[in-house]
Formats: sequence, C-alpha cells, structure tokens
Amino acid sequence: MGERVPQHVQNIVIKDFCQKNNLHFLLSSTEYAMKNSHYILNQLLKNLKNLHGIVAYSVFQMPYDNERRAKVFKKILYNKKSLFFACENLVLTSKKDIIRIEKIWSVKKISYKCLKLKELQELN
Repeated sequence: MGERVPQHVQNIVIKDFCQKNNLHFLLSSTEYAMKNSHYILNQLLKNLKNLHGIVAYSVFQMPYDNERRAKVFKKILYNKKSLFFACENLVLTSKKDIIRIEKIWSVKKISYKCLKLKELQELN
C-alpha cells in the first residue's frame, strides 16, 4: 500500500516481536518485490501443517483485495494456526480477529481518499 521498509529492518522488527512473545523464529521469507505478489505467502500457506503460524511484518502486507485477503485469513483459521502482525502487535486466531483487522484495513483504504494537507491548504 505504498510503504516500503527495507528487509533487514523488517527482520529486526519480526525477531524482536518473536522474542517478546516467546515465539520460535525459524526462517525469514521474503516476498518478491512485484506489485500484488503474494507467491511466498501462498507457499507458506500450503505448508501450514509444518508451522505453528506465520509472523508478518505488517497487516498491510496481506493482499489488498478483500476476497484474496479473506481466503488467507480463512485458511489460517481452518488449519487452526496463528497469523501475527509485528508492527501492529496483532494476532489472528479467530473470526473476531478478522473483524478487527478488516476495520483497520477499511480505515487505511479510506484514508487514501482523504485530501492531503497541501490540498487542504490550497482550498483557502
């Protein structure tokens, strides 16, 4: 969604999150730097049986499309796994968590439609 954080910084945040939450950090997976690419995420989802869960740097690394994101979340719940989001300090383990995360997504998507400060200043 327009943000770019270097991979080494994401790894620092994720490792710190894992330490604070007593999670075992196995391996960092890096998504391809192509718009709307979720190839690596999909590979992780295919191998969920071998994992306790997935730790993502941010909730906004999930698919932008509501239906694609819902499929990811449903797969996590169906497999009785956890999906953690380090920056937001969130975890998805229930339908209630999906509702909370989707509210955050709604605010983020609406915020792009708001006027920027410079645009507001030009109105005067």
